[in-house]
Amino acid sequence: MTAPGPTSGAAGGRNWFGRFLLPGLALKGVIIGGGYATGRELAEFFSPAGPLGGLLAMLLATLVWSAVAASTFALAQHWQLYDYRRFFRRLLGRGWLLFEGAYLLFVVLILAVFGAAAGEIASQTLGWPAAAGSLALAAVILLATVAGETGVERLLRHASALIYGTYLLFILFALVRLGDRILAGLASQPAVTPAWLPGGITYAAYNIVGAVIILPMLRHLRDRRDAVVAGALAGPMAMLPAMLFFLAMLAFHPEIANEPLPSAFLLEQMAVPGLALLFQIMIFAALVESGVGAVHAINERVSGTLEAGVGRPLGTGGRLLVGGLVLAGCMMVAGRLGLVELIASGYRLLAGIFLAVFVLPVLTLGLARLRRADRATAMETSP
Repeated sequence: MTAPGPTSGAAGGRNWFGRFLLPGLALKGVIIGGGYATGRELAEFFSPAGPLGGLLAMLLATLVWSAVAASTFALAQHWQLYDYRRFFRRLLGRGWLLFEGAYLLFVVLILAVFGAAAGEIASQTLGWPAAAGSLALAAVILLATVAGETGVERLLRHASALIYGTYLLFILFALVRLGDRILAGLASQPAVTPAWLPGGITYAAYNIVGAVIILPMLRHLRDRRDAVVAGALAGPMAMLPAMLFFLAMLAFHPEIANEPLPSAFLLEQMAVPGLALLFQIMIFAALVESGVGAVHAINERVSGTLEAGVGRPLGTGGRLLVGGLVLAGCMMVAGRLGLVELIASGYRLLAGIFLAVFVLPVLTLGLARLRRADRATAMETSP
């Protein structure tokens, strides 16, 4: 599949969603699943820093996401490379295999987290066996990815509307029912603890790999400006629901950090009829959205390899097979480990790896190559 070239002003104006908002929604879709949607990641990485420290760590993570996403999107648009294999072969040369190994480990981990979260939700809300929730999630992800790029973009639109709308209702009811407790939580620890810095960097580092997962969603970008604007917007778009959730969690700080599903605990305390069901539906949609992004990236990687080798992209049957194998393995991991253990043990390791093989190379080698390309263009066009 070839990337679209620059379009006319009118056509570009009509496609502002794809150019500026779709990348941020896709990044949010990858990040929000699993622990973020349930609040588990927030408890793990931000609660130890305290109320103000947690918010400061979130601000730091947002700035890192925007900077790395803008740089990654600009490189991808400049090179016209929209799958992670070709992107990292261009960026790292033979070192791309280091990213490949880390990325595959990341996909296994996050899909296992998604499966474990779906199992927790099914067990606590419906009384189902945890395995049934994991299998239901895998089935919906598999069906959604078969639809290809158009289907994934449509899913992002609808799921994002549900997610942002539900979080807005959630924080409004939290302010009404728990407002005094939230204010007390904010005031409970006026000093900022040093834990905010490692918490923000760790959370930013392993999550920003989402900027690579969503490379197939960047085909609407017309030029460098589109890429930078989309990347800058992606950070706040991805973090906004998390900040709202964290504020609500402060009503029960610090004990809520020990809850496997902070979302379920908060909903029980608020006791708003119907909100708990809506929130669980939203979480499942977020898990689907995130899982689809991860599996779609793998399908696109396999499809690009096939097209380069035999001249034929991956078909519907192939997408079902590849996605099914990936999901089956990840759900087995989810069944053996719980949600808390997966997040606590795996994410910090991945953060260090991605800092070394993605964040630092993009912000050094990548930006240096963009500057060289700009200088060469300027010399060619100068009189």
